Amino acid sequence: MPSLSERILAGSAGEYVDRQVDRAYVHDGTGVLTLETWRALGTGTIASPDRTYVIFDHIIPANNSTTAGLQHELREFAREYGVHFSDVGSGICHQVMGEGIAKPGEIVVGADSHTCTLGALGAFATGIGATDMAAVLASGSTWFRVPESLGLFLSGSLTGCAEAKDLALTCVARLGMDGGTYRALEFVGDAVPTLSMDARFTLCNLAVETGAKTGLFYADAITRRYLAAFGYSASHQDQPGCSYEREYSFDLAAVEPVIAVPPRVDTIRPVADLAGLPLDQVFVGTCTNGRYADLARFAAMVRGGKVRVRTIVGPASRGVLAEAARTGVLADLLAAGCTILPPGCGPCLGAHQGVIGEGEVCLSTANRNFKNRMGVGGAIYLASVATAAASALRGEIAVPRGEP
Repeated sequence: MPSLSERILAGSAGEYVDRQVDRAYVHDGTGVLTLETWRALGTGTIASPDRTYVIFDHIIPANNSTTAGLQHELREFAREYGVHFSDVGSGICHQVMGEGIAKPGEIVVGADSHTCTLGALGAFATGIGATDMAAVLASGSTWFRVPESLGLFLSGSLTGCAEAKDLALTCVARLGMDGGTYRALEFVGDAVPTLSMDARFTLCNLAVETGAKTGLFYADAITRRYLAAFGYSASHQDQPGCSYEREYSFDLAAVEPVIAVPPRVDTIRPVADLAGLPLDQVFVGTCTNGRYADLARFAAMVRGGKVRVRTIVGPASRGVLAEAARTGVLADLLAAGCTILPPGCGPCLGAHQGVIGEGEVCLSTANRNFKNRMGVGGAIYLASVATAAASALRGEIAVPRGEP
């Protein structure tokens, strides 16, 4: 039987296909390069403006006049050609697209590697380069090599303070940073119904850290309930048995809080092994762990206490920020001494709003800890929200205790 990727792309693994794109999006960074290339093509038209999105999230608000000028060009482009536009404060592109826009069964392309996050909705979602995106804007379609699929079979349930982030890092460590190269990771198994949409977004988000083309969950009752909150009635995606190129099994009950140590995402150690390492900054947010449930969990763990290291929290979208304000989560974060950023990527890419200095150490809930990513000479340790909360309260890496 065909895998979910094969079904959506209507082709067999290894086959090259040309397909219409259902959703295409760029952000303020890749949008600049895409616009330049699109202009060079000389078509002067956007094939599907109603399915094209420009979302400002990477360097917002603008950090200097050069950035501001480039963002002004993108604003004018979006206005002139009638594409969907989300300005400063709307949120991270993947989160915005995941709030009722991307749908199961769709082909979604984004000019950002973490577009695979949206595979959690049962879509084939993948990142493409600016040149390819310019061609998509002009034609409404692009080519794909249908990827082979790997089956990641999940059983059991997470226990204690282990979170989906710990599971995701465990999966990356098992496959390695090139073990999923140009493959589609399908998350299947008896444990899938125990995973929330937020957990699924996190797992698919880190799929690209194995080199994968995308990560996918089959749309089920949880997916349908999630999308119903945005007014969309989704169909169930049947999951017939299919043959995978390789299969991996993960017992969720065996997953423990872990940390990815710099400079590789696939090099993990138990949090306990690193306990006591002094920190200069804790960052909670990004397209990996900046959703409302993440902020609420962090707030619950720091409530009544004070963080002992500078702690920056970046909501993934305006909706997340609004819900945090409505429920009192925002007040709890502020009372604990956290700094709240406008919805967006924040310091994840090392542009501003939390860049670290040479020799500084940051514990982050983001997805990459590459050398110099958040600041030249700084070190990034990747961990879960629960680990981030315990560590912020101590000012050093600490093991989360009890239920998050």
